[in-house]
Amino acid sequence: MRIRVGCELGFEFSQPTPLIAMLNVHFSRASDLELPDHLTTNPPVPIGSYRDSFGNWCSRLVAPPGPFTLGMNAIVRDPGTPDAVDLAALQHPVDQLPGETLQFLRGSRYCETDRLSDEAWRLFGPTPLGWRRVQAICDFVHTHIAFGYEHSRPTRTAYEAYTIPQGVCRDFAHLAITFCRCLNIPARYCTGYVSDIGLPPPYAPMDFAAWMEAYLEGRWHTFDPRNNAPRIGRILIAYGRDAADVPLTHIFGPGELREFKVWTDEAVSPLN
Repeated sequence: MRIRVGCELGFEFSQPTPLIAMLNVHFSRASDLELPDHLTTNPPVPIGSYRDSFGNWCSRLVAPPGPFTLGMNAIVRDPGTPDAVDLAALQHPVDQLPGETLQFLRGSRYCETDRLSDEAWRLFGPTPLGWRRVQAICDFVHTHIAFGYEHSRPTRTAYEAYTIPQGVCRDFAHLAITFCRCLNIPARYCTGYVSDIGLPPPYAPMDFAAWMEAYLEGRWHTFDPRNNAPRIGRILIAYGRDAADVPLTHIFGPGELREFKVWTDEAVSPLN
């Protein structure tokens, strides 16, 4: 299967403004790209790149005053299979976890493990260890939070999403991640594309998506508390401790986002 993914973000700046963009497909899918997924801008400006501490690809530039657009368009080859499910995946004791996973056990900007630890053990302490415990967390979060774009707020934390249960996909992910960490399961925040491939219409306008990965039985497994079902065509952009680590754009100055388009759909021929 070939999946077309991309975005176009239109801004208005009053002055030259430094900007970091995190919009490229994650390096773990680089071999699936038919062509390089170059970031493009209008008007054109020089773009530098670097990898952050998690290995995510970041692009840095200075946007000129006035209207400014940046975006990306790519074709990704995909097996066309839903997210894998492994009901037998075991949970590691903390003392046996690889060192690089331990940072995903600690609290972070949007994931207040100290405030939700008692609730996590009360709600999920009796559940079986491993995959089934993580799935029980996702089942709870999926039904606990009311989804709505009108509830979107960039400062909402996992504790706030638990006590005032409304939000968007990032809030679902933050709450599930926090519960996992409270229960000694490393969990990290992911951002990228989730398609509607294989689902019946009508389709909602496309947007970037947030989900999580939990570390079980020696590797990272995908869980999606917002949709709470395996999906086809999940394309990762970046991962981190929470949304603070993986902003799609980080603007160092005043600016207004005036246009926002995202697409992810099946490309049926090489001409698409």
